Amino acid sequence: MATWPPQLADLKADLKVPDGTQGDDAVLQSCLDAAVAKVCEVRSDVDYGPYPMPGAKVPDADLLLGTIRLAGRWFIRRRSPDALVNMGDMGSARIPSFDPDIERLLGIGRFRGPVFA
Repeated sequence: MATWPPQLADLKADLKVPDGTQGDDAVLQSCLDAAVAKVCEVRSDVDYGPYPMPGAKVPDADLLLGTIRLAGRWFIRRRSPDALVNMGDMGSARIPSFDPDIERLLGIGRFRGPVFA
């Protein structure tokens, strides 16, 4: 079982933030907290408690990595509030508002199975 919830050190390692750097820790932690809350909201079929029920789904490596990557993308996207990235001589490009790779890891969006109301 993966360690849930992911820690700030995991996010910093994924973003390759040098050790000892603390300048963006508060912003990184808030992005991580928001990503954990969002994943818990949309993946309510997973038991996030320390002692899951036998046979219950538990956070796996994909869910952990997807949560870390979601927090990282939210951190990086704050640098471009108008959703455009400048590519020098090639002009500007629009940043998509969704990430199919993260949605696939988390099993959300179009990669979520059928839901019955």
